[in-house]
Amino acid sequence: MSITLDQSTVLVTGANRGLGKAFTEALVAAGATVYAGARDPESVTVAGATPVRLDVSDDASVAEVAARLGDVTVVVNNAGIGRGGSVLTAASLDGFREELETNTLGPLRVTRAFAPVLAANGGGAVVNVLSALSWATSPAVGGYSASKAAAWSLTNVTRGELREQGTLVVGVHVGYLDTDMAAHVEGPKLPPEDLVAQVLEALENGDEEVLGDDTSRFVKSVLSGPPAHLVV
Repeated sequence: MSITLDQSTVLVTGANRGLGKAFTEALVAAGATVYAGARDPESVTVAGATPVRLDVSDDASVAEVAARLGDVTVVVNNAGIGRGGSVLTAASLDGFREELETNTLGPLRVTRAFAPVLAANGGGAVVNVLSALSWATSPAVGGYSASKAAAWSLTNVTRGELREQGTLVVGVHVGYLDTDMAAHVEGPKLPPEDLVAQVLEALENGDEEVLGDDTSRFVKSVLSGPPAHLVV
């Protein structure tokens, strides 16, 4: 199940900045037709992409877009948020709920809505942007990590369910990216363009997983070890 990018019509969620913007730019450059989804479509600045109003945390918004964009062959579930803080001592669980709505239920909503569209168009692909924190965690990012862990599990579930209709499902794991979301973090950060290049290559090759950097490769390698190794 390989994807020919210059013959693809792609929806990118969270396309107005960071990794989403990098996906949008690279896909336009590769010759794809690109719908750039964002809560505020006026914030999409990539020439050659079509801005689309889309809130992945809202059922009606996702359903409306799926009904309108019947030519989509590839979905990139990129939209994500990070609220930070301890899930045990935070004043409320509202931040964690927001992370679950966007990071976990968001990709699931979009995939559910577009699965029939992809089937009608020959199968296509779904790309889920996950994280090395799908597998490892720390108290400062407990909610984000839990939301991405659930998204990883759902990626595996949807891969199995969509295989029969010929849809490739790609899970993307990476440590810190050099974007606004990780601006406060010190240490190695992968340029988003580098990760995008790996994902587009995976689509063209029909690969189901991308481990984008040394961090994600290391964390996956210790999954079979003691649980303490997965807490930073």
